[in-house]
Amino acid sequence: MQRLLSGDYPRSRVLGIVLVLILAGLALAPFVFPGTRSLNVAAKICVFILLVASYDLLLGYTGIVSFAHTMFFGLGAYGIGIAATRLGPTWSGLAVGSLAALALSALLSLAIGLLSLRVKTIFFAMITLAVASFFAILASQLSWLTGGEDGLTYKLPELLLPGTKLLEAPLLGVVISGRIVSYYIVFAGALCLFLALLRVVNSPFGRVLQAIRENDFRAEAIGYRSVVYRSAANCLSALAATAAGILYAVWLRYVGPDTTLSLDIMIDILLMVVIGGMGTLYGAVIGATLFVIAQNYLQDLMKLASDAAAGIPLLPSLVHPDRWLLWLGILFVLSVYHFPAGIVGRLRGNK
Repeated sequence: MQRLLSGDYPRSRVLGIVLVLILAGLALAPFVFPGTRSLNVAAKICVFILLVASYDLLLGYTGIVSFAHTMFFGLGAYGIGIAATRLGPTWSGLAVGSLAALALSALLSLAIGLLSLRVKTIFFAMITLAVASFFAILASQLSWLTGGEDGLTYKLPELLLPGTKLLEAPLLGVVISGRIVSYYIVFAGALCLFLALLRVVNSPFGRVLQAIRENDFRAEAIGYRSVVYRSAANCLSALAATAAGILYAVWLRYVGPDTTLSLDIMIDILLMVVIGGMGTLYGAVIGATLFVIAQNYLQDLMKLASDAAAGIPLLPSLVHPDRWLLWLGILFVLSVYHFPAGIVGRLRGNK
């Protein structure tokens, strides 16, 4: 266990219990929460835990504000989509698409890091925003390759098709189909890569990143080249985000600008990091889980509340499901106000 967690234990009994419950819930989601919608939510939580953790490596551990993270997320998804469309629904095609996406992400992140990380934080953020916007426009315009605004719908190998049955009889009341296999590929991939990121941030390399975040001049003075370490962190973060995009594309079997490249997704990532707590990967688990569940079920809860409040003046209108974004914003403001160090920071006793 110590090797898996890299010595970074939750350091809070409540946090430990919550993390175990989330892990168990995701591991057993097909059996505990049957149904297409709940499985979609569980798969999205897995993907966004990895995506948010990869961004926290930049923002929370290195102090880099980047708006290009969805670009790398989109590269992974488009790599799978284009490969499956052009090369057919084969495992070799998926491997080629994944490797091409990872290679392109590594090159782009290295170029952005080496050329831009010497400037001040706000200017680097603006550069990454411009690059991400350019890539989103490019994906929308190259309809012959990316499908344009409509995106790409593609097939996957037969093992991953929903109609494929692996067992004749249901297991614990659940039909073991290709959809279940796809889910566990997403779950296992996200878990392994999250543990790898946890090891990175608790290694000597991760300690140097935190030193650079706290005082880059002092880090430079004792012999650490901050540009090199920041560029390396940028590359690692981009590769993890690309892997998250690959897993998301395997699950959705569709890729388009709105699903991976939207600025709204970048804002959601920032919210998840802040809610969970910056500078701790466990915050990515908490933030992503709460945010995705709220996105998908807050409207349902508000509909129940609106129906229950029928006959009370103003209240049914106030909690109407159409106003779910307003209440989501209020919940976010309250969480930031009461948990300035994030939920994980509060549970660990930080102010």
